[in-house]
Amino acid sequence: MAESGTPSRGDEGSYAAQLAREIRRRRKELGFSHNVLSQRIGYTRQYMSMAERVGRNLPSEAVVRAIDNALDARGSLTALWERAYAEQKSFRQPCSLPPDRVEYVLGNPASVDLVAVAQIQDRISQLDAAYDELPSTELVGAAGQVLGQVKHLHEHASGRVKKALFEVEAESATLMGQLVWDVSQRKDHTGPCAYLDQAVHASRQVRNPGAQAYAVLRKSFVALYGEQNPKKGLLLAQEAAETAASWSPSLTGLSLLHVAEGYAILGDRSACETALKKAETRADRVDGFDPSEGLYSMKEFNRLAGSCYLYLGLPERAEPLLKQTASMLSSKKKSQAIAFGNLTLSLIRQRKLDEAATTMHRAIDAVELTRGGGGLNLVFTAGQELQQWRTESNVQDINDRLFALMAA
Repeated sequence: MAESGTPSRGDEGSYAAQLAREIRRRRKELGFSHNVLSQRIGYTRQYMSMAERVGRNLPSEAVVRAIDNALDARGSLTALWERAYAEQKSFRQPCSLPPDRVEYVLGNPASVDLVAVAQIQDRISQLDAAYDELPSTELVGAAGQVLGQVKHLHEHASGRVKKALFEVEAESATLMGQLVWDVSQRKDHTGPCAYLDQAVHASRQVRNPGAQAYAVLRKSFVALYGEQNPKKGLLLAQEAAETAASWSPSLTGLSLLHVAEGYAILGDRSACETALKKAETRADRVDGFDPSEGLYSMKEFNRLAGSCYLYLGLPERAEPLLKQTASMLSSKKKSQAIAFGNLTLSLIRQRKLDEAATTMHRAIDAVELTRGGGGLNLVFTAGQELQQWRTESNVQDINDRLFALMAA
């Protein structure tokens, strides 16, 4: 039972209920059908219908932001979602599976329908949204279970239901790829790429260039940061940019940033800066109808441009970019850990020890929350570079925290 004064799920006075009513009211006011709205933001009509009902699962933040833009709500729907999320957070079990229709069709797979698929898609969206808040170890089990359920239901589906399942398979296999890679601290390359290849195959079945491009882009991360193969990573990022070009300026821009990073690792400053300029132009094209809007912003641009200049041996160029973006990534702790880690490296390489030590503590703070593989690798790399000052008291404090990280 909810505490006194706290609405329970489904309560007509809850923020979740207010959000559902407000989405429905604004949609009808503008004369949009569920089908029209779904086409504008790239989700299924059934998913749009579910967003207007109060159930056990809120729509994901990315979906609500897209609806907010499509309905010209000027942030009011997103604000309601934030209140509803906070209201329901104490009830949310991040690793539990959605009940209701999904439980029924798993026991009776021949009855799988679009309602069940929409519930599974909502579950994957929730897990994806939790990626920046929780350690991947807490999410990988649930994500793998959902992906297994999708594959099981494929055997009994046909027509529109089978197509919808391919869409969910692409999204869930991509998430599994990044979670498995993260859990391995970016040491396992084969397992994550197998999941990402599965996502590419599923997205091709339904001709979804956005899902295909994002899975290919994730493969480029494995090549760039895991396999240490910048040529392969560069080619994969270029493939992702080309695939996404007609679909999403956001995804195209993000892919071009990793093209730039590939050139930077190879030491080609001219090609790197050309790719950065191309990526920057995509930011002006992002609007509320971009299905991948949340993936790309100037925060991401600055973070990756800073990384590029660090690879190019220009830490003085990297520092202001990384400083500008690191504190702005508080809602994306895994990305923030990477930004602080790179900022620490840029300061070390300029021999700014006091600033580097302060920033290093902030990087470790972010890593302790999420255990993200990218952040972990960077703080240990920075720790190694700090060893030339190992007799300094502030460096000894950092070493103590790094030993605690290793023990944990």
